[in-house]
Amino acid sequence: MTLETAASDSAEQILAFLAEAGDDVVSGEAISDKLGLTRAAVWKQVEALRGQGYRIDAVATRGYRLVTVPDRLRALELRPLLNTHDIGQVLHCFESLGSTNDQAKALAEDGAGHGEVVVAEGQTGGRGRRGRAWVMAPGRNVAFSVVLRPSGLPTERAPELTLVASLAVCDALRSAGVEAGIKWPNDILVGGRKIAGILTELAAEPDAVHWVVVGVGVNVNAREEDFPPELRGQATSVLLERGQPAPRALFLAACLTLLEEWYERHAEEGFEPIREAWKARSVTLGRDVLVQLDGREVVGRAEELDATGALLVRTAAGIERITSGDVALLRPRG
Repeated sequence: MTLETAASDSAEQILAFLAEAGDDVVSGEAISDKLGLTRAAVWKQVEALRGQGYRIDAVATRGYRLVTVPDRLRALELRPLLNTHDIGQVLHCFESLGSTNDQAKALAEDGAGHGEVVVAEGQTGGRGRRGRAWVMAPGRNVAFSVVLRPSGLPTERAPELTLVASLAVCDALRSAGVEAGIKWPNDILVGGRKIAGILTELAAEPDAVHWVVVGVGVNVNAREEDFPPELRGQATSVLLERGQPAPRALFLAACLTLLEEWYERHAEEGFEPIREAWKARSVTLGRDVLVQLDGREVVGRAEELDATGALLVRTAAGIERITSGDVALLRPRG
């Protein structure tokens, strides 16, 4: 371990200790004893953190209190907030990438472990389903991709992980005070406007999944003017919905924690609890929909999510089982 790495580890440990204390003051002596540092070393790390934009108040004769953290998505900001044992324990943080999914796929091909996460402050080539561009204002939103290595999951069940991820993102948004719902299969909406999207890619053989990369883009602190003119009125953000910005590092940590919880439940209990939870958050079921398929359209009422995650749509000709396609919610009749 280099001196630079040791200093970085000490700073992360101090941040984690202060973050865990919340609004309470932590004495320099307590930090020294817990981390095995001298009081002078603690003071030096606190000063270094202040120089990086952290507001850490010193309370005379009592110690330190963490007041605010900079709005950045780096390991230093994220690690103290994580409550996971796999997902996010290895972080790859970038100022800008073409695509977090492309970077995560390259890492997965190179042997990246389960739960490794790629985070970018900005993307120049982010994309959604069917190659559509995902526009993201740098420094305002959250874009990340997670490498998953599901043990023993048959290839035909891999699409279930998209629904697992949609639950995690939806629940994180609800925890942030936004009334989010899921549009099949991978969009998160608020009041009919898109706030997040999920793109799942994988490498597999007929009988085994090698890896799955789940990419997530969430409009967190985007302003109306950050969206292209053609998307205004169709897209929204946590900021626009709440009227105040959200701490992005805290939001991302919540996404990763919830993703691990839902992923582990899926691994232990199968798809059925995921299906039931998804249905409870769905804004698709019970609605009239227009489904764009390759070369044709399906119009009908979305009635059910079946045991494989397919959408069942009742049309004039009967039930149609949709396994992939673009779903548009139609205006309620009457």
